[in-house]
Amino acid sequence: VQLQACGGGMVQLGGSLRLSCAASGGTFSRYAMGWLRQAPGKEREIVAAISYSGGSKWYEDSVKGRATISRDNAKNTVTLQMNSPKPEDTAVYYCAADVDAWADYSNERLSEYDYWGKGTLVTVSS
Repeated sequence: VQLQACGGGMVQLGGSLRLSCAASGGTFSRYAMGWLRQAPGKEREIVAAISYSGGSKWYEDSVKGRATISRDNAKNTVTLQMNSPKPEDTAVYYCAADVDAWADYSNERLSEYDYWGKGTLVTVSS
């Protein structure tokens, strides 16, 4: 499974950002997907997750209400839209795949993700 995230860059406070991830290899429509991030000096954390059908979604508290995760199984893509970004959202963002999802649920357990691709840097400036 290959994953490639894009859409990062410099974002202004009060703006919005949209990250996309293209997946190849395997059966994307059977994978639970997630967006992870790693800020400078911090551990990697998961911020959003979506089930393989898209029917179940989970958000980490710090982005809840500001972020929307979605997927298009026909295009093998997963997207993270975030409104009103904050300086603490500055991080390298990665998309990740849980290829062993045994049911249609959004997986918030970082350790259960099997693949993640190269990240994309998001810098939120004031």
